[in-house]
Amino acid sequence: MQQRKKVKTQSKIDENPNSVIIRFSGDSGDGVQLAGSQVALTSALMGNDIATFPDFPAEIRAPKGTLAGVSGFQLHFASHQVFTPGDSVDVLVAMNPAALKTNLSYVKPQGTIIVDTDAFDDKGLRLAKYENNPLKDDSLDSFQVIEVPITSLTRESVAEAGISHKEATRCRNFFAMGLIYWLYDRDIEATLRYINSKFKEDIARADTLAFNAGWSFGETTESFARNYTVNAASLQKGTYRNITGNEALAFGMVTAAHLSNKELFYGAYPITPASDILHRLSRFNHLGVRTFQAEDEIAAICAAIGASFGGSMGTTGSSGPGIALKTEALGYAVMLELPLIVINVQRGGPSTGLPTKVEQTDLFQAVMGRNGEAPMPVLAASSPSDCFDTIIEAWRLAARFMTPVMVLSDAFTANGAEPWLIPDIDNIEPIPISHPEDKKDGKPFLPYERNDVLSRPWAIPGTTGLTHRIGGIEKQDGTGNISYDPHNHELMVNFRAQKVANIQETIPETEIYGEKSGDLLLVSWGGTKGTCLEAVKQAQSENKSVSHLHLRHINPMPGDLKEHLKNFHHVLVAELNSGQLRQLLRAEFLVDARGLNKVRGQPFWIRDVKAKIDSVLEGKE
Repeated sequence: MQQRKKVKTQSKIDENPNSVIIRFSGDSGDGVQLAGSQVALTSALMGNDIATFPDFPAEIRAPKGTLAGVSGFQLHFASHQVFTPGDSVDVLVAMNPAALKTNLSYVKPQGTIIVDTDAFDDKGLRLAKYENNPLKDDSLDSFQVIEVPITSLTRESVAEAGISHKEATRCRNFFAMGLIYWLYDRDIEATLRYINSKFKEDIARADTLAFNAGWSFGETTESFARNYTVNAASLQKGTYRNITGNEALAFGMVTAAHLSNKELFYGAYPITPASDILHRLSRFNHLGVRTFQAEDEIAAICAAIGASFGGSMGTTGSSGPGIALKTEALGYAVMLELPLIVINVQRGGPSTGLPTKVEQTDLFQAVMGRNGEAPMPVLAASSPSDCFDTIIEAWRLAARFMTPVMVLSDAFTANGAEPWLIPDIDNIEPIPISHPEDKKDGKPFLPYERNDVLSRPWAIPGTTGLTHRIGGIEKQDGTGNISYDPHNHELMVNFRAQKVANIQETIPETEIYGEKSGDLLLVSWGGTKGTCLEAVKQAQSENKSVSHLHLRHINPMPGDLKEHLKNFHHVLVAELNSGQLRQLLRAEFLVDARGLNKVRGQPFWIRDVKAKIDSVLEGKE
């Protein structure tokens, strides 16, 4: 065991830091996702606010030790409210040279790097494309490098468990976890319970031995000056659980079905990063949830449309490539004017693109990606916990306005986690839904007769007197019969567009963080909210006239948005694409909006947003 302390300047040790950012990194098979998620869960149980960033490789299983196969899990836990998993990390745990090389840029100056020295052999260095061993040259002099033979110490610690050499090696993530638990004074009980419930007896024993060995190493070695304590955060009182965005979408759909007294049907075809929604919902059969893993994306959405036609809460979900395949059926749902929820968990594109990486490049696809005039409401969730509220609002709109609604999430939001205050369902407003009853007066039923918001009746098949025609060919106003009349077609197109536009009346007043007028307004949408908010807070702390506006409603946009945009000298739109929302804002409101854009498969960092704010205010752009 060696400790290299060549840090040129040493800050005073803070025994009780307000927050800590840790990044576990290694091969896909090294268990870094498990290690990070367990530290996150423990921190949440200890009362810290947390935010996580699982960073998966795109390859299912890249060659071991290569740069392409590096998997990462970043965790930010704090004694105050946090909105992002952080920019630079305090501690990087690198299980091999490739993990070090890929993630070194994330480490703060003077930050701590814990490396498994057993992996830094000639083969490991060659696979990571290192010409020299970074542990033996001066390239890491600005960091505190803790060299630990994690692999060999793990094998020694689990020897009495009697497992194979390969299985013993796979326990090294628990050794690394134990070391981090000691370093940041994490409670070990929840993780020990997890080990015993998750694994068979011999593996559970080995993982426990490795975990305890890592903790003991931290306590006995002289590599660390001391350990640290991050106190609990002062959050709103209530019962919390750790939740990912995909879990929140699933819970939200089940809740919305309950609030509207409907059975939930979810049709889907597996696709990264949306598959976990199907996995989670499949556990709720006892709550009246019906899940259908279809043979393809087209069958999935058509089955969901059929469920809606039959009177259930029809839902489907996918990512960008799958949404492309669902496009014709989306137009069909618009034509039928049936309630339907469509979830798009965005990922890097086009085509297969970057399946495990984050982008916001499907905005145009969501708003305009259908043939003909086929407007749909579009909502975007801003965080893992916000997915719950967003999906409930989406079903509320779908049922009231008789229209399909698209909900945008993204890989960062879907896989990230944060504490979620579990709501009391009795305090959530019900979603009233009514269906026409038996009609026995002999008069013809008018399936496209409209109410005050232009919605047609949701007639359940088999109801006496409500027989009517459905299909993708244009409908006659009122009767729903096939019609090729040009004036009727224009009338129906206008009805469908106005019905979606009427949703604007239900959108609450837009919230702005900061003053309602000033030098610069930063506009964001989707999963970038936390990063943008933190950057604006930093700018405001420097007495800069900057405010933040975050959009959940993409189509239609809030009615007061134009006024807010006009009240600022500069409008800056931050989004993980080439400027799609910016183009919509410029076209709709004739505002000279500028863009902060990133298309690298990675989320925004606070420092990037703050630098752009400063550049605009200083007149450099």
